[in-house]
Amino acid sequence: MPAALEISLTAYVAQFITGTRARDIPAEVMRLGKRSILDGIGLALAGNAAESGHLVRKYLATLGCPTDKGCTVIGTRIKVPARFAAFANGIAIHADDYDDTQLAVAKDRVYGLLTHPTAPALPPALALAERDNRSGRDLLTAYQVAVEVETKIAEAINPRHYDHGFHSTATIGTIGAAAGAARMLRLNTEQTRRALGIAASQAAGLRENFGTMTKPFHPGRSCESGVVAAELAQLGWTAAATVLEADRGFFKAAGGGYDPDAIDGKLGNPWTFAFPGVSIKPHPSGSLTHPGMGLMLDLIRQYDIKPEQVAKVKVGTNRHMPNALIHHRPRNGLQAKFSMEFCMAVLLLERTAGLAEFTGKVVDRRDVQAMIEKVEFGVHPVAEAAGYEKMTTIIDVELAGGRTVSGRADFGKGSPANPMSDQELSDKFRECAAWGRLPKANAEQVIGLVLNLEKLKSVRGLTRVLATGGKAAPVRKNARAARVRQK
Repeated sequence: MPAALEISLTAYVAQFITGTRARDIPAEVMRLGKRSILDGIGLALAGNAAESGHLVRKYLATLGCPTDKGCTVIGTRIKVPARFAAFANGIAIHADDYDDTQLAVAKDRVYGLLTHPTAPALPPALALAERDNRSGRDLLTAYQVAVEVETKIAEAINPRHYDHGFHSTATIGTIGAAAGAARMLRLNTEQTRRALGIAASQAAGLRENFGTMTKPFHPGRSCESGVVAAELAQLGWTAAATVLEADRGFFKAAGGGYDPDAIDGKLGNPWTFAFPGVSIKPHPSGSLTHPGMGLMLDLIRQYDIKPEQVAKVKVGTNRHMPNALIHHRPRNGLQAKFSMEFCMAVLLLERTAGLAEFTGKVVDRRDVQAMIEKVEFGVHPVAEAAGYEKMTTIIDVELAGGRTVSGRADFGKGSPANPMSDQELSDKFRECAAWGRLPKANAEQVIGLVLNLEKLKSVRGLTRVLATGGKAAPVRKNARAARVRQK
């Protein structure tokens, strides 16, 4: 029980969801949130061009719902009920594993293994805001509430939750999605507490599915489940009152327990966007690869390393990172996103790693596979001792002739320690929008609308611009398109 409030933890979370006002959220937190919303929308545009986007559209067509009424599937002219729009957009945001990442506070809460906050938080709030003709400020507030609940629960649950195979973006993302949906539906505190109970019973997702389409399915399903939970609670559906902290509740069942000090009194105190922050990805791969990728690019440029000079590459990290980067000899683009070996190899060969590089065609190239064989990836004692709240990566590149060049990185580009500028973020959005075939004029309009979202009277002014001119996004398999610039 949160001693400071003398109420149940679940009630405290519900009160935070219903009681937070836009004026309670610091301006800098709102600014950072808008950056992640812009990033998420761009990723939804790019993700709908993936093969999974094509399959989602085929699935939506089988549901018997009108596809010209309701809420927007980003990057298409399809409109469906809110739960299904949230489902489709959640999948699309995570399809390329290019979405933002929660940082950890405690040393045993592994950086990069908590949640991708925007993929579960944004689509439910966006769909319901469009359906109910809500303002940009309403959307921003619901999104911030959802991210805050999601990230603080992820920080609090015992690390066993992730270590034993749960995908926290899926499980905890469901609760965050319900928080945002409940806020957007203007549920009262008791209704919101029931929505949390309904959501917690839907929380699921296994890390064994990393490297397949089922990984982005996780946040998609979380988004849909969050909408369902909030809508059922609005109708009067009942659920346990203490679902988070109870002996048979979420924390105990899914993690074996939790740290009350990580969440008791901590919602909005400080806001996660303020501390420890949220990292925006410069590459469409697992966030754990990013410090190493940035370091490798630095070494390549500093020493002008040519592919033919490379004899061997040794990459060392803490023990948790190989536990997530499980594809040591990838055979397709999805597996490559969770392969440190591929990420090192493609940078050595191409000096870039954007959407165009993470395709089956590139992965299968003989020179890529040959370079992968030169990369050794494992645990390094110095990285292990650095603390799990970092992603410490140590690289040694052995060159022909016996020379070795080395380096260390704790964080990657896009982290609060080395953030993307607004220009870099806008450039990433433009390239994702181009990948998803959104007209350039629309893309520029979206940037302006999102970065001034609090001034938007109706979210429909934004969603109207997110269609592709009446055509569904194309299926992307091996097509090569605009590269994401490496800054």
